[in-house]
Amino acid sequence: MRAVHAHGAATHRFDLWRIPGRKRLVMDGHDLALTADLSALRMRLSLSSTLEDGGAYVGTAPLTPSLRGQLEGFHEQAQALEGHAPQISPVRSATRAALLHLRALQALDASQAGASHRDIAQALFGLEAVVLRWHEDGELRAQVRHLLRRAESFMNGGYLSLAGVLNPAAKPPGDEPVR
Repeated sequence: MRAVHAHGAATHRFDLWRIPGRKRLVMDGHDLALTADLSALRMRLSLSSTLEDGGAYVGTAPLTPSLRGQLEGFHEQAQALEGHAPQISPVRSATRAALLHLRALQALDASQAGASHRDIAQALFGLEAVVLRWHEDGELRAQVRHLLRRAESFMNGGYLSLAGVLNPAAKPPGDEPVR
């Protein structure tokens, strides 16, 4: 049931138990703070201490320059207050390029912490792979060297091309075509 607000807009009735997810309601100074965990999303609301279950409420949004980017989040909160769990986007699978970037940065972190190439290979590819495939000039060691060169190029400004700031033709070393 909805009541009519003084300005003609429909107001909603507050029902704490209609909000999906795990809820925590605590007194925060003079107001109530409601936190609802909805799967991977967390919703935080500040409620008037005079708000009662079944009482009319109106939501407000701060008028900031970033309001347009926050509208989807406000819509999800409004849906949750009405008892509808927000639609969570399916998780995208990691691309080959993303895994390559991740491994490169992990290799760089390990190298800067003093790890040997063999230790890095073991952390990235596993002990079994190192035992079976590690050689002085083997393919596994070449992969570790490639990852380190790639990460160092990111560190020296190559990350700007990933972020789309520089010309995409300027690729990190190791991305050139094989001849």
